[in-house]
Amino acid sequence: MAKRLELKSRLQGETLVRKGMLKKRKLQDQIRIAPDINILKIGGHGVIDYGREVMHPLCAEIGALSKKNKMLVVTGGGGRVRHIMDIGIDLGMPTGVLAELAAKISEQNAIMVSILLSEYNGTRIHTGDLLELPMLLKLGILPVTHGTPPYGLYEHPARHEMIPPHRTDTGAFLMAEVLGAKSCIIGKNVDGLYTEDPFKNPDAELIRDITVKELIKMNLPDMVLEPMVVNLLQESVHIREVRITNCHTRGNIEKAINGKNPGTIIRAE
Repeated sequence: MAKRLELKSRLQGETLVRKGMLKKRKLQDQIRIAPDINILKIGGHGVIDYGREVMHPLCAEIGALSKKNKMLVVTGGGGRVRHIMDIGIDLGMPTGVLAELAAKISEQNAIMVSILLSEYNGTRIHTGDLLELPMLLKLGILPVTHGTPPYGLYEHPARHEMIPPHRTDTGAFLMAEVLGAKSCIIGKNVDGLYTEDPFKNPDAELIRDITVKELIKMNLPDMVLEPMVVNLLQESVHIREVRITNCHTRGNIEKAINGKNPGTIIRAE
């Protein structure tokens, strides 16, 4: 019987799933590809769908901020995603197909936002271009991309749910984590995370600062943020907090970039 060929490495013979596999060796610090960049996600439903009345002054604000701060603008999908999801679910489309369909909408929004930001060097990039960001930022480009995570047809279905669990909030968070970004800011049409939907209950309480454990324990029936972001934040390496702010209020984004809390901060611990 021929002798098995083994390539010498510190993981030789490992299954890569054994618990405690890496405890005996020192973990290397991960490289932060773009540690000075601020990831700003602007929602489709909460921001872009409001049209020129909101988007024109918002883009002027973002453009001005980009002159002094490195930024990556990430777009959500919005109302058109809800429309295609409704049709797809009615037709019995698998979760992975729904994810593919939804991705096209946030991509359309990325194109429109990049054009609105063109006078500030706004340029639409694809998610595969993330490794080019250090060079693009040095050239003075304001990159814009869509927030749909790259799972596509491989998006795993939830047990009792058809809607893809990884959507554009999640995509923005994953980009920030991979890039080792300075911050992850999620722009919405409300002042932050509330105990209930403030549009349905005006007396809902604004949660200013909360940890992941505290938030999970509250078991809120509805959140302004995708639950998957909360789950990922528990195990994150670089991004240990997420800021939620109202993009309709001028000055909030600048406050968030400067480390202030213009809405809600969700902390890993």
